[in-house]
Amino acid sequence: MSEEHTLISIVDDDALARDGIRELVESLGYKARNFVSAEHFLESGVIAETACLITDLQMPGLNGLELQEALRSQGCCVPIILITAFPNGKHRDRALEGGALGFLSKPFDESSLIQCLAAASKLQTSESSQRPRTNRTTRQ
Repeated sequence: MSEEHTLISIVDDDALARDGIRELVESLGYKARNFVSAEHFLESGVIAETACLITDLQMPGLNGLELQEALRSQGCCVPIILITAFPNGKHRDRALEGGALGFLSKPFDESSLIQCLAAASKLQTSESSQRPRTNRTTRQ
């Protein structure tokens, strides 16, 4: 994925976390767009152009896992990176079994997110050859 034309969507109800992730993503040369909730993202009209979705797990309304399930039920296979301040094995397993690319615990090391974005880039490249998105990265 060509960074300057690649949209990374960030969904997190915590403004500080959302803005911090956006700054990191933009410092890597990607375009980034923030959303305060899963519902706002689903209603945004940018799902099709989103190359990677970074979403918090615990949010009011739809949580990150429910957002992932909603997207998958619509046939959307955008790479998803879930982040959480309250990690547990059950949520991690559910996320990865649902096709998440990564599951990161807050606070996470920037290099972990960068690795997940690189994996998403590889998936975007392989998409042109019609391979399914199956690679997953887990960091705790």
